[in-house]
Amino acid sequence: MLRPKLPTMPQPTGHVTPPAAVIEPTTITPGTPAPPSTPVAPASAPVPSRPTVQLTPGTALALVGGGTAVVLVVGAVLVSMLLAVAITAASVAVCAVVLRSLLASQHRR
Repeated sequence: MLRPKLPTMPQPTGHVTPPAAVIEPTTITPGTPAPPSTPVAPASAPVPSRPTVQLTPGTALALVGGGTAVVLVVGAVLVSMLLAVAITAASVAVCAVVLRSLLASQHRR
């Protein structure tokens, strides 16, 4: 159903010049395969494949400050949404009470 569209190769534009010399294919003769080399254990500590991350007190403080800011902003947004829902519910309840009293007073007359 969902298939990726593969890009097509664009056609060359402009004037294309042929190569100056004709290249003829050569035959490949297989040689003797080289024996697999065994890894040699280094005498010192192994070198990690990726760099280590060093946290200085300044970067740690910046990370804590950024995380705190994110938590405060998300909390403020959620509290404001909850407050908006509560105010809407209260106003709908007041409207329902007013409509109910209007309809009840109309039936009494």
